[in-house]
Amino acid sequence: MNSRNYTDVIIAGKVYTLGGYESEEYLQRVAAYLNGKLGELRKLDGFLRQTADYQNILLELNVADDYFKAEAKLAQLAEQAEEQEKELYRLKHQLVTTQLKLDEMKKELEAYQKRESSRQA
Repeated sequence: MNSRNYTDVIIAGKVYTLGGYESEEYLQRVAAYLNGKLGELRKLDGFLRQTADYQNILLELNVADDYFKAEAKLAQLAEQAEEQEKELYRLKHQLVTTQLKLDEMKKELEAYQKRESSRQA
């Protein structure tokens, strides 16, 4: 198992020590994401006049919203990938079928050419 990583991050102007099995870079990205969300919310009129609890709830709701939107996008992409896989299978099947027909036609052409050359001889 990987070793546990610890790193200091700044979230909302305060230093926190995060620990986990993820890389320090990942932990910094998580903190940067939260800081970005907080920055977005602070730009909203009246956000800073709300209580700390209300601000935290708004932050949590925004993070949850992002999560569910990402989850929906992932499901959509998975569905698209599945459809593309089915289309690829259909096209491969069509290619094989066409190749078999082409081979059959080549054989018929060769047989026809042999009959014609033997008639002319």
